[in-house]
Amino acid sequence: MFEKLRNAFSIAAKSFGEKELKEKDIDEVLFELEIALLESDVATEVIDALKSDLKKQLIGSTVNKDTVDEVVKQELRKSISNMFDEAGKVDIVSNIQKNKEKGESYIISFMGINGTGKTTTIAKIANLLRENKYSVVIAAADTYRAGAIEQISEHGKRLNIKVIAQNYGSDPAAVARDAVLYAKSHKIDCILIDTAGRMQTSKNLMDQISKINKVVNPDLKLFVGDSLAGNDTVSQAREFYNYTAFDGAILTKSDADARGGAAISIVKVTSSPILYLGVGQEYKDLKPFDKDVFLETLFGPEEVVEGVKKRVLEPKVELKPEPKVELKPSSEQEISEDPFAGISTNDIEKYSALFDVPPPENDNQARKLASDIQKWISTGRPKTKQTDGPKEPTSELKTEKETIEESKDEKPIKKRSLFGWMKK
Repeated sequence: MFEKLRNAFSIAAKSFGEKELKEKDIDEVLFELEIALLESDVATEVIDALKSDLKKQLIGSTVNKDTVDEVVKQELRKSISNMFDEAGKVDIVSNIQKNKEKGESYIISFMGINGTGKTTTIAKIANLLRENKYSVVIAAADTYRAGAIEQISEHGKRLNIKVIAQNYGSDPAAVARDAVLYAKSHKIDCILIDTAGRMQTSKNLMDQISKINKVVNPDLKLFVGDSLAGNDTVSQAREFYNYTAFDGAILTKSDADARGGAAISIVKVTSSPILYLGVGQEYKDLKPFDKDVFLETLFGPEEVVEGVKKRVLEPKVELKPEPKVELKPSSEQEISEDPFAGISTNDIEKYSALFDVPPPENDNQARKLASDIQKWISTGRPKTKQTDGPKEPTSELKTEKETIEESKDEKPIKKRSLFGWMKK
């Protein structure tokens, strides 16, 4: 599936270099994507949803032209993964156990058209449950198709499982009801109901399946579809779901399907999970659907692709500047408080302007300067230096500044206000 996509994206990517992508640029790439997805049996409404997700992710981003195909593939993978997550999961074995603990049989109804492998899939599920030590009975409720009762009965014989059947033309709902009564009287753990393989366009037959579900009220309703039928399978799933909302799907012949479009489309169209995949004709050829394995089959191993730069970058916590750098000189006592605490901003600025005091360059200078300002305040804030007042408060600072300015390796220190030093 994505070999075609990769080639399509590579051709489209040549038209734009590393620049901020606009909607027009994205549409060029998505046109190629749409063709590839349609060829892979992905339903139109699903393609529209995927394109919308991609636009949200890519418009306004900067993408390297050499990696645009991988970037789009990565975003597609993410969107499809989210679809499967939203559909949820159903654990049949676990649910049967819960019913068994309450003394109740678990009822599963199967629907789908003829030729999809529905009857064989029922036999595979029966074999799976038997291997998990659960007792099973099958209801042969397909009373329309010639040979249907004999086919399911043969499977029951091979698996040593009881099959409840009546004559052709009998009411399917009555057959299903008989199977439920048999299960209750014999304490059977699970009932599997095989319904007629009806075309989704036949209203009378669709009404019959709705009747069966109303009569026996199954715990789980499953749709069985053919992976190779592509969009036709999606159309079938949509129609069955409209008549009787099923809880999950099983796709047969998945071992021969390299496209994967049916699985993606059914999940999106019905919001129901894919539970199992049929991968052969033997009873053991049924495997649980694994989202991660499915995505890897389509896309290959997940990789982090470099090449997308967002127009607006969100600040990362680890990049926040910060203050607690341990460069303090060793001393018996370390002072962490603001040395100018208790001194008004007005006094600091007035003292700085009056005596032309440069900003301190370290904590020791700051503490000395704060002490000089406090002495100046205590002597009544004189406008000239007093003998008993602050004694050359800037001498130490000037000496250090001169030393720095004389250094050939360092630039002169820019002057800033004392208030600016405090805020820093």
